[in-house]
Amino acid sequence: MLIPLAEKLRPENLDDYLGQEHIAGKGAILRKAIESGHVPSMILWGPPGVGKTTLAYIISKQLNRTFYTLSAVSSGVKDVREIIASAMKSGDSPFLFIDEIHRFSKSQQDALLGAVEKGIVTFIGATTENPSFEVISPLLSRCQIYILKVLEEEQLMQLMHLGRETLERSMGIVIRIEEHEALLRISGGDARKLLNALEMVATTVSREGGEVEITNELTLRIIQQNLAIYDKAGEMHYDVISAFIKSIRGSDPNAAVYWLARMVEAGEDPKFIARRMLILASEDIGNANPNALLLATSCFQAVDVIGYPECDLILSQTAIYLACSVKSNASYLAIRKAAKTFQTHGDLPVPLHIRNAPTTLMKNIGYGKDYKYAHDFQQNFVDQEFLPEKLSGTTFYEPQNNPRENELRARLKSLWGKRYRY
Repeated sequence: MLIPLAEKLRPENLDDYLGQEHIAGKGAILRKAIESGHVPSMILWGPPGVGKTTLAYIISKQLNRTFYTLSAVSSGVKDVREIIASAMKSGDSPFLFIDEIHRFSKSQQDALLGAVEKGIVTFIGATTENPSFEVISPLLSRCQIYILKVLEEEQLMQLMHLGRETLERSMGIVIRIEEHEALLRISGGDARKLLNALEMVATTVSREGGEVEITNELTLRIIQQNLAIYDKAGEMHYDVISAFIKSIRGSDPNAAVYWLARMVEAGEDPKFIARRMLILASEDIGNANPNALLLATSCFQAVDVIGYPECDLILSQTAIYLACSVKSNASYLAIRKAAKTFQTHGDLPVPLHIRNAPTTLMKNIGYGKDYKYAHDFQQNFVDQEFLPEKLSGTTFYEPQNNPRENELRARLKSLWGKRYRY
């Protein structure tokens, strides 16, 4: 059997595992749990090809416990119950890994609850979808959620050269990667896509004999010749939703509705589409048009109730509205800047006058002292400090140049004067 390159390079220990330093690096929380032997049931959430399945495999191998694996696409309640029955007989709390757990129905997820709660199995679920939406609350509450990130360029380059060396040994040829940009662009941060593309190019060119020299032009020509049609369970799924979102962000309703039609005709989960538009409504439109978020929310709720085929009209209406709307990513930039500021400065103290003072002691030491209640003043506003002293005057929200946010800028300037330089 011909083993794909991505499978050949699957690491077997944490030291060889690329990326996810925040959870699997030395001293990171999940690594500590693995090394201690006390691993909780968990859900690994992240985009495709970032190492969710590999991480689950490494955990089971390092702890030397039985590892059952199911795919939510092809398995059901019967399969889950059979594994739980085997686990009860063995008594060693084996791992039960379920890929694409978001595809399990409520009743299928319910079948896991008792075994997870009693420790009969240690559950590991993998999902590309937000588990808050796709995993039932009782199961979610029994699991730790670990978020996996897209691989960085340095990690992808390391993987690419490892793949090249492996192909050279197995194929008995010399492979020179003269240009790598196309391979990285095709991967989109997905390790599996990168290795599949590298293997496809090398295998195609090697049939002609001699040394394989990989360039951007060669890569794009060979990959485009082999692109599969849209498959909601495959890699094109993510390429088409990306094209759809970028078309809306780019204010092109025609392209947006075309990519939407591609997904609808392929039977894509309508909630998946609606959820992406819900995120976009805040990330790319925000306060430039607050109605965008309201419509996107209504779309998600309606799609959940109605389903196909009628919900395609609701999806179309919302996509066109969002594409035609004025755009602003000011809210997105504000929260990112605020988060970065927190990471840089740490837990700065809350100013005393805006601290809560539920006890006499707290009041005596100054908690809440000199706080001014905004509604006691004209226009329900009074100038006072709400940021930590070290961040005084720092502007996180910068209204952008559109009618709605220009109004917000004018109001903020009239209220705060020169404090925030609006």
